[in-house]
Amino acid sequence: MAEFETILVTRQQRDGGAVATITLNRPAKLNAMSTQMNLDLQAAAYDLARDDSLRAVVLTAAGKAFVGGADIKEMARLDRHTARTFITNLHLAIDEIRRIPVPVIGRINGYCLGAGLELAAVCDFRVAADTAKFGMPEVRVGMPSVIEAVLLPRLMGWGKATEILLTGDMIDADEAMVCGLVQKVATPDQIDAQVDAWIGSIMASAPDAVRMQKRLIRSWQDMPIDAAINAAIDAFEESHAGPEPRTYLSRFLGG
Repeated sequence: MAEFETILVTRQQRDGGAVATITLNRPAKLNAMSTQMNLDLQAAAYDLARDDSLRAVVLTAAGKAFVGGADIKEMARLDRHTARTFITNLHLAIDEIRRIPVPVIGRINGYCLGAGLELAAVCDFRVAADTAKFGMPEVRVGMPSVIEAVLLPRLMGWGKATEILLTGDMIDADEAMVCGLVQKVATPDQIDAQVDAWIGSIMASAPDAVRMQKRLIRSWQDMPIDAAINAAIDAFEESHAGPEPRTYLSRFLGG
């Protein structure tokens, strides 16, 4: 695997395929997303997306925070012209994670604020340590929340998303689960067990079908209902051009 300045990427071969782990690695800065981290994350995700043997990706962080936000020192120097470049590069990094064609599991080990919450929002599954805190504090420092913040109402509902976006207030892990922002909450010593449970379920499923399902889910977010149903019918037909349905149905039936 390539080496990066601000993140670590490891790859583990398991029964059924490979699992990659991306670890954000600026613990002294609460893993604040700097320009360098944005570039590293974009490059790593781009490479992983082209690994045909990959079955899942775990996205986590070193230290006591997942991501404390975008890098404040860089943001304090922005003007109208450099602001667009900075926020566009942040979007490109987060979007590259969203485009990974296999399930991405967000392992949220601590503070998940601003850009960190936007990064978590593009993961497919999210498990949070019971000590984690979530928030979008941008209005507290004079700017709106943008880019992948647009996904939050779909995850949390308009009411709760509007509340945290307009107040900058944080919510705890239990409240995050109640509103649907995370699927599971675990104690710090049990968070990896939940990640492994999801990976086990992914590995038990047909790899091409999982990739196709993720592609469909992403397309449904941008389509009217009728178009989404027609796209799903096309995908169902396409899945039967290969051996997976017959192979996995035969196993299920004991054949």
